[in-house]
Amino acid sequence: MTLAYAPFSIWPIVLLGVTLFLFNLINNTPKQAKFIGFWFGLGWFGAGLSWVHVSIADFGGLPLIGSVGLMLLLCAYLAIYPALAAHFLKKYFQPHYWPLALPFIWLFTEWLRSWLFTGFPWLSLGYSQINSPLSGWMPILGEFGVSALLICTCAVIATGIVSKKGRNTALVVLVLFAGGWVLNQQQWVSETGEKTRIAMVQGNIKQELRWVPEQDWPTMQKYLKITEKHWDNDLIIWPEAAVPKLEPTVVDFLGDLDRTAAKNQVGLITGIVNYNFETRQAFNNLIGLGLKDSGDTQGHYRYLHANRFSKHHLLPIGEVIPFEDWLRGLAPIFDLPMSSFTRGDFQQPNLMANGLHLAPAICFEIAFPRQIGANLYEHTDFIITVSNDAWFGNSHGPAQHLEIAQVRAKEFGLPVLRATNTGITAFIDHRGHIQSRLPQFRASVLTDEIARVIGKTPYRRFGDLTIWLLSLIGIGIALYLRRKTLPIK
Repeated sequence: MTLAYAPFSIWPIVLLGVTLFLFNLINNTPKQAKFIGFWFGLGWFGAGLSWVHVSIADFGGLPLIGSVGLMLLLCAYLAIYPALAAHFLKKYFQPHYWPLALPFIWLFTEWLRSWLFTGFPWLSLGYSQINSPLSGWMPILGEFGVSALLICTCAVIATGIVSKKGRNTALVVLVLFAGGWVLNQQQWVSETGEKTRIAMVQGNIKQELRWVPEQDWPTMQKYLKITEKHWDNDLIIWPEAAVPKLEPTVVDFLGDLDRTAAKNQVGLITGIVNYNFETRQAFNNLIGLGLKDSGDTQGHYRYLHANRFSKHHLLPIGEVIPFEDWLRGLAPIFDLPMSSFTRGDFQQPNLMANGLHLAPAICFEIAFPRQIGANLYEHTDFIITVSNDAWFGNSHGPAQHLEIAQVRAKEFGLPVLRATNTGITAFIDHRGHIQSRLPQFRASVLTDEIARVIGKTPYRRFGDLTIWLLSLIGIGIALYLRRKTLPIK
């Protein structure tokens, strides 16, 4: 399954893996199905999320047995969801109803996974299809809907093998994939003819140096130095927490940066941590400096000014400690720097920069399409996502993160600007294609022109409502047929 996702991107493997999983369920009891689902999930997440172990082992301060144990605990928790789906599917439906019933059951368990304990929807099946014909359905049904189509396709194949109805199976698969190919030719949004020149700065600051006080000023100077040749752009983006000091302690630095950007007629977005010494609340923020709109003639920054975004979806352990009173101090990983943030609002105003309206997502927030959709307005020009993937070293985690950003661009029909500390910094156009990118682990600036667009995809208008309705109809038909064919007692 891991090979279906970036950086490998062999998308047909998901069809094989999930079909074999469902085929295995057919001749087993509901109790056995539950365990098959659990072991399938353990392998799926254990290999696919192996990059999490890099951060735990390298920066968590735990011995190997402890880091492996935490990783196993995380994957075992995530494996509960496919186990639940397998159990309910096998308990309530005969195999010939699976193509109708499974999409709703699967979506419900995946929705739970994206919601409980702040949610962790990584490695949802649809992400693997960004390069397949099924991606044509994303602007209509979103990644969530493509997951449903994928699980339906696998159920059709698995049950078709058993029933030996190859013709019907081939027809369903052909319709879904051919339909996706046709939809990929459809232009849901159109370019306005305007292009915006943007520079994204990749500082390549090693993770072990990020919160060392002696490195704060050298880090800030490094960002200034590699930015100084790029003041001729419309917008400059620094990544998550690019300014490593708390905002109240660097007001003078930010004021100078604000005036420099305004003097050069450019807007600048940077990540920074704000800490309120009175309430003891910390926020993972993006703030706007320099020109706010085309009518500006000077900078607009002041401490706690409104042109900011506070991260809403906080990363468990990394940014918020569940059961903090019990876990804090138990092990170094539960006492990492900057690991107790306050959550920002679910819906916030767009950031403003040089007349541009930017819908922000910090780090893994880009994996939550409902949050992204809630922060898109009529005037939104781009989605901007910033991250620090230095935690995950040279693993496949950053490539998966980039793939998720591509899917958001495809779903919403909006370009995505992805600025990171160590990579992968990239421009993604409104079709989900990578327009340009920087190599990992290189301090550099990526400059490009990105087209602005007008129009909305169906998914941007209706979100997940369409696929929920379709899957409800499917399981409703399955329940009706099941009841109709039950023997009369």
